Amino acid sequence: MHHCRSCIIYCFDKPKGGITLSATGYLQVHAYSSFAQIPLKDVAITVTAPDGTAIAMALTDRSGRIAPISIPAPDFDISQTPDPGQIPFASVTLHARLQGYEQITAENIQIFADTVTYQELEMIPLSELPSQWSKYELFNTPPQQL
Repeated sequence: MHHCRSCIIYCFDKPKGGITLSATGYLQVHAYSSFAQIPLKDVAITVTAPDGTAIAMALTDRSGRIAPISIPAPDFDISQTPDPGQIPFASVTLHARLQGYEQITAENIQIFADTVTYQELEMIPLSELPSQWSKYELFNTPPQQL
């Protein structure tokens, strides 16, 4: 486990569908206010594995970004010669929360070995959605056609 000022990162090596997650991919997040695209500081980011296990937690800085998060992924070679029986990426879910803004959940974010996956978070101020204060927005990323 790695500790730093703005995040706690939990790394794990678990087989997924018979594939060992022996490589590393990265997730980079950028959170901003919806219309003005102003970066949002202190957005609570939580990244979880498909089984709900916490992989990482971080707060965005004043630029609305976090340091790239290292995430275990299948070996790079698996993504270069796709086999229908093997998934060449790790799949994670990202939750983003900031008081006064709509909550966001992005599911099935694909993490490939030796690659940075960028996730933009356009957060809507709740003042613009007064009837939806308790709701959240869900984004589901479909698998890539490899």
